[in-house]
Amino acid sequence: MPIRRLPPEAVNRIAAGEVIERPAAAVKELVENALDAGATRIAVRIERGGLGLVSVADNGGGIAREELPLAVERHATSKLAAGAGGDVDLLNIHTMGFRGEALPSIGAVARLSIRSKARDAADAWSISVEGGAMESVKPAPWASLDQSGTLVEVRDLFFATPARLKFMKSERAEAMAISDVIKRLAMARADVAFTIEHDGRSSLRVSAEQEAKNEGRRARLAAILGSEFAPNCIALDQVRGDVRLSGFAGLPTFHRGTREHQHLFVNGRPVKDKLIVGAVRAAYQDLLARDRHPVVALFLDLPPTEVDVNVHPAKTEVRFRDAALVRGLIVGALTHALAGAGHRASTTTALSALSGFRTGHEPTQPALRAWGVAEERVAVDFSSPSGRVETSWIAGGSPAIDTGTTSPAVRVSDEDAQYFPLGAARAQLHETYIVAQTEDGIVIVDQHAAHERLVYERMKQMLASGGVPRQSLLIPEVVELDASEADALLARAAEFAQLGLVIEPFGSGAVLVRETPVLLGQVDAASLLKDLADDVLELGEAHALKERLEEVCSSMACHGSVRAGRRLTAEEMNALLRQMESTPFAGQCNHGRPTYVELKLADIERLFGRR
Repeated sequence: MPIRRLPPEAVNRIAAGEVIERPAAAVKELVENALDAGATRIAVRIERGGLGLVSVADNGGGIAREELPLAVERHATSKLAAGAGGDVDLLNIHTMGFRGEALPSIGAVARLSIRSKARDAADAWSISVEGGAMESVKPAPWASLDQSGTLVEVRDLFFATPARLKFMKSERAEAMAISDVIKRLAMARADVAFTIEHDGRSSLRVSAEQEAKNEGRRARLAAILGSEFAPNCIALDQVRGDVRLSGFAGLPTFHRGTREHQHLFVNGRPVKDKLIVGAVRAAYQDLLARDRHPVVALFLDLPPTEVDVNVHPAKTEVRFRDAALVRGLIVGALTHALAGAGHRASTTTALSALSGFRTGHEPTQPALRAWGVAEERVAVDFSSPSGRVETSWIAGGSPAIDTGTTSPAVRVSDEDAQYFPLGAARAQLHETYIVAQTEDGIVIVDQHAAHERLVYERMKQMLASGGVPRQSLLIPEVVELDASEADALLARAAEFAQLGLVIEPFGSGAVLVRETPVLLGQVDAASLLKDLADDVLELGEAHALKERLEEVCSSMACHGSVRAGRRLTAEEMNALLRQMESTPFAGQCNHGRPTYVELKLADIERLFGRR
């Protein structure tokens, strides 16, 4: 078959297939154009899931009359400036997009009309494209000639390529995809107001935040991710070199069943990247159950020359020049922020507890055990496995996790203890739950889960300070792998050695295992190395070995902690509460469950109709 040039109509439709795969893709391109035009208000209106109508109106700078024909031509854009000699720098991108294919691609498969008034123009003008055929520029009505802006309407999407319609989902599914696109863009730009109207009904309406950073950004995220996000997230702001990471990370006890609530924005552009999956997993790895995922919204700002935004036709993926630096920054910032949260738990645990209360039921037997003055008082060090040993305190009355020295015990009065974050112990329920009184409510603590976290953190400190003990194999084991897997593992041999695993090259595609971590006991070396290779190749980090070591520590902490069913004295309970307050991540156990629930007095009063 001879080689021949394709007609322009076919070229445009092929390009449309790459860029405009569904209505949500068209909406994304049009809204990004509005943002690049400097819009502060964007209104999106759709009918029949976007297949009947997509309308995007903005108050940006508008398009001049003479530029309207260029706007619907392929590879014509206002987002790339020519440098010296007419060369265009494709790596220094400051806009949302620059391919110059969106409008002509839409016009090739739909009925497209653009009405616009430039900022300094006296009149508004319009142009139409139907199935690739462009009409001439015409005068157009405009609501307020004092206001610039653009209105783009796309009708009968894919009418020119009816085969594409067979691959569309239901109108409801397409509308949800459009809503998801707008919400991600709205999270990235808190300074812009967004509205969505679907078949005459408003589905989203957020006003522009005066402060686009910090609290304004938190308010925008709460408006989209839900009101529970604001009180259950931690702000973070870290800088490493020319890269800055800011945003918010959800508390470990505020989690979801999928990763859909993990958002990454690079220079104001929402992207989906496996980098965030691995980084978030590493930061939360011993704080959540395997099937639960945290809620995060991370904003990455770096020089445009350090990131390639042109690696995907839909501009949903990026490539970093130094991916290791970005990943390290994300892990470090999240870990630091979570450690700073201390024992804090999410408010959703209290809401779940309150929803479980039912009024009108009389108790069967008294479940509370109160203690008398004559009861034996023996304090226990809750950072060590269970045993009746004297608590270690530091000067000033704050409990020490384990300082290595014992100072004279500082007694905190029962009256003063209630002003601590976790309050003063008042009773024990079923020898399992501690009930404490705070200044403005009560706290219910799961004594086993709480002590498990304390012991686990102590063991992690021991691992970090002394390294991981190794055991030499009597006969080194040879593991056969793919050449790429073996190379990936051997490149990180020094890192594995720090974790107690010593490996060496053994010919092509083979790895020799000489030493393994003592904590893992008898190890299936082949299985371990294959898991490590999967981690390194997929996520760029060896999680499997760290997770196995931490699982062993977690199991040892579980067996060495205060068990449910053990009676504790008042002093032991208060010692546990004080050490929880000074231990990072004490708000959840090693399996991701909350260690305590706090109920405010106002919530309790509502249960009894006092409010």
